[in-house]
Amino acid sequence: MPIQNDPGTAAAGAPAARPQPVDDGAAVCVLVGDLDIETLPPAEQALDEALRTRPSVLVVDLEQVGFCDSSGLNLLLKTRLSATAAGAELRLAAASPTVLRLLELTGADTVFRLHPSVADALAAPR
Repeated sequence: MPIQNDPGTAAAGAPAARPQPVDDGAAVCVLVGDLDIETLPPAEQALDEALRTRPSVLVVDLEQVGFCDSSGLNLLLKTRLSATAAGAELRLAAASPTVLRLLELTGADTVFRLHPSVADALAAPR
């Protein structure tokens, strides 16, 4: 799964990149492609790297994730726990209908702060 800073600058198949820092100590990590057992390592590395920057809020942009299986969901749950342990808040933004359905079916939508866009996630009160 490629990770990129700006959805307009990296093509599909692009290598993992650093999360994009934004104002107020927040960071945005954009995931692109499928989030499954075969594509997990680059996504996990980028999310871990984002947390190492010690953001107060980490927004995971899921707009370009077309599919997420249980291993992808487990990664998001693990990242949530790691963020909490690091004193950061994890927010998911712009999840596709397919990803939203997975979150709803598993009940994970009750443990994540979900936002319709990255801008909304960044603007939400802490």
